[in-house]
Order: sequence, then structure tokens, then C-alpha cells
Amino acid sequence: MTAASAIAEGRAVLGIELGSTRIKACLVGDDPNAVIATGSHEWENQLVDGVWTYSLESVESGLQSAYAALVADAQSRHGVAPTAFAALGVSAMMHGYLAFDDAGELLVPFRTWRNTSTGAAAAELTDLFGVNIPQRWSIAHLHQAVLDGEAHVGRVHHLTTLAGYVHERLTGERVLGVGDASGMFPLDAEGSGYDPELVARYDAAVAGSALTGSIIGMLPAVLPAGHEAGRLTAQGAALLDPSGALQPGAVLCPPEGDAGTGMVATNAVAPRTGNVSAGTSIFAMVVLDRPLARVHPELDIVATPAGAPVAMVHCNNGASELAAWVGTYRRFAEIAGAPIGADEAYSLLFAEALDGETDAGGILAYNQVAGEPVAHLSEGRPLIVRTPDSRVTLANVMRAHLYGVFATLSLGMRVLRDEGVEIDRMYAHGGMFRTAGVAQRFLAAALDAPVGVAESASEGGAWGVAVLAAFTARGGGDLAAFLDDEVFAAADSQPVAADQADVAGFAAYLTHYEAGLDVHRRAIEVL
Repeated sequence: MTAASAIAEGRAVLGIELGSTRIKACLVGDDPNAVIATGSHEWENQLVDGVWTYSLESVESGLQSAYAALVADAQSRHGVAPTAFAALGVSAMMHGYLAFDDAGELLVPFRTWRNTSTGAAAAELTDLFGVNIPQRWSIAHLHQAVLDGEAHVGRVHHLTTLAGYVHERLTGERVLGVGDASGMFPLDAEGSGYDPELVARYDAAVAGSALTGSIIGMLPAVLPAGHEAGRLTAQGAALLDPSGALQPGAVLCPPEGDAGTGMVATNAVAPRTGNVSAGTSIFAMVVLDRPLARVHPELDIVATPAGAPVAMVHCNNGASELAAWVGTYRRFAEIAGAPIGADEAYSLLFAEALDGETDAGGILAYNQVAGEPVAHLSEGRPLIVRTPDSRVTLANVMRAHLYGVFATLSLGMRVLRDEGVEIDRMYAHGGMFRTAGVAQRFLAAALDAPVGVAESASEGGAWGVAVLAAFTARGGGDLAAFLDDEVFAAADSQPVAADQADVAGFAAYLTHYEAGLDVHRRAIEVL
């Protein structure tokens, strides 16, 4: 079976992920491990009236742009453009606040995961529920609006996530996958739905507020991986492809968050496996084989797409500041008469970082563009800090930037180590791992553990949700077995053990980094 015939006969499977900097579309054929076409659209969040947001108009135009690019790629590579799919899946940035009235109108601009304005609500809900409620969760955003007496609260009819919103536009179904739902409201012990006891507690806590009805009626239905979550409607097909070529009828898997699809993309859905996803944000997911001993503010308890409990360390800030500095070096190359592409720039600069001192020569790089709850930072103030006797070389500066991407994550992962959580396999994915052996090596040093990078790493969650859609099309079942037997059986994750010199150097860096967080806090006050 050729890729061309899979596309022409409607057997191909489409995955779409709305990430923080790119909307990406990924097409797989009869073998879900084989990517046969891709397309993408670059976009960026906007800080509007103090709120990090994306407009719904940019969601729609970005979807169409990414899909059109995928169609063009399929035509170029295989001589045929898709007009139908066997299955389709949508993934997107988890959490945040999308609130609609009973007519389906958005009540306030989308408040993304990046906002850190819900501290009072998150703390109150953590005490009420007895589980950690992070600031970015949907229930924290809703409750903060209740506490603040926002005018729209009385009109809230339903909430969803970005993936849930797009899925509803495509199918008419208001549902979420287990993993994405776990970032809206705490799930029950089986991961099959929202915790009814906590629903009752919340309803009692907000009785007398402007909210009308139970919170349970405002949340999307929860579906595990493998379940059919609707079919592509004519309106949904027209949303993706205004040309009219795309036909309705494809089955859709439950919409998932980027954390869940990242776990699928790295085969980290079984107990004692974990993954790290690095992009605009960076987070680690570790599938638990037992409950944690106590509540930790650094750890979210979420779920795999199949409903297994996961400890998540989520940092709001990942590689954005690193990308900004790489951009300055590219501009220097351009004005020097030797312009280079982004991939080449990253490759050269990452390679240079390998020649840096193991502790980055005393240079500290703080990558916080936005607030960072794990580090207890209310706002972002990106900084490069050094003492007068530090060694300023390009190699040390680049190593400091790369260490800075992983520093806050390492602080959160230390809590898991203190809990005695054991990890058998750790995988990484995201664009910064495309340069072989550099970010992977430094992450291994930050975690003091072997780290593998799957061949599919750069495709990320778009491929992961395509795999979930293929899993649904095949009738579901045991997700971990499907991944092991049919997707990753021949995969080479290229594990890299932690270099002990790097481990010691990163530990020294992190000690100074922690102490220097007071400099960052002072910068928030004065800048």
C-alpha cells in the first residue's frame, strides 16, 4: 500500500495540534508510524490588556493555513491531494479559560495557560479539594472570575479547552479526552470522569455567587482514548478546507491536550515511564505506579489519554528566550554578509555550547518571559546575570541559555525524586531536540537520568494525536500495547546516559540559579 493510494482512497489519518507558536498538521498512512505529509502555520500569543491570549479568528485562519500547507505537501510529495480521511484528531495547549454563553458566544478573550493571575483562586481551591490546583487550570480561572465579581460570570453556560473548542467546531460534539479534561477539573480515582465529591464541594462553595447551576453541567463530557468522539460534519470540513474539496465523515478521537499527545508521541503512557516536552513552555509527565504521599504545589496530578494518573511538572517558560537570542545571532550573521537559516543557527550554537564549561562559567540565564509558579515568580523578567569573574564566551553563554531552559523543570522534578518516584524510561520531544545530542545531553544532566529522543520527536503532538485517531479508527483497546506493538516496535529512541561531569556542573549552576531568583523577584519590582 503506497502513501498515494492511502491518501487517494481516504485511508490516511490526520492529526492537528495547536501549539503555542505553531499550528501543525500531520498525515499518516496505513502505518501510523509513517508520516506522509505535514503542514504548519506560525502564530504567537498576544498580551492584550495584561492577558496572554489568542483570538478565535486566528484559530480559524491558522487551522486553514496549516491544513492548506499539508494538502500542498501531499500533492507535491505524492501527486495526490486528500479529500477524505479515515480518522482525525485535534490536540492543543492544555488549560486556560474559554467560557461561552448559552448562544455559544465567547464571553471574554481566551485566557491561556500562560497567565498567572489566578493565585488566590488556585490556593483556595487547593485547600477546598485537598489536591493541587495550578493557576492555569480552567477551574482556577473560573473561580478567580467568581472571586473578582467579573460581570460575565452569571452568563457562563459552558467551559472548554482550545482542543475541545476546535473539536466541537469540527463535529458538533462537546467532549474532551481524559488527559485534557484533567486540566479543567480534578478527575475521579479511575480517571473516568470528574470527581463527584469535589463537584459537590465546589457547588457548595460558590452557592450564592453569580454562577448558575452545577459546575458539572458546564464541563465537557470525558472520553478515554480509543472511543469515537464524533464525525467530521459538513460544517467542520468547510472550516478546515474552505475550497470544498474535503468531504465529511471521518471519525474523530477524543480531543487531547498537548501533554497527552506528547506522551503518546514518546511512548510514555505506562507506569514508571515519563517524557519531557520542550517548546514555549516545558513540562515533564511521569506516569505513577502509586499515589503520592502528599500534595505538592509543584506537581499537578493529571492523566494519560487512557486515564492513568500522572504527576506533571509544568513550567510556563521554555525555549522562547533561547529562540530570541538565537535570532540576534542570526541577525549578526545577516549583517556580516553570511545569512543562515534557523536550523543551521541552532545546530551551530548548540554545538558551541558543548565546548562551554560544565557550570556555564558562572553565567546565569533566566528564561522567564511570563510568570513562573514553580519558581514562585509572579511575572517574567528575562535576565542574564553574571559575576565580574565569570568567563564570557559564546560557548558559556549558550550553555547557560540551554541550562536555563531546564532549570525550573529540575526544581520541580526534585520534588518527585524526594517522593521516591521511580522512572524506568524518560523520553524527550520538541523542536530543540532536533539538533542531535546537545539538548538531550543537558536534559540528562538536569535530571541525572538517561534520556531518549524518539525519531518522531520533531513531529511532536500533531503526530501523537494522529496516532490516537488511528487507535480510535482501529477500535481502541489497550493503548500501551498498541503503542508498543504497532507504533514503536522498531523505534530507536537513542538513549543518552547522564555525563557525571555535566551532572556536577548543572548542580553547581542550579545552586547559583536558585540563589539568583531573588534578583529576578527584585527585577519584577523595579523594571
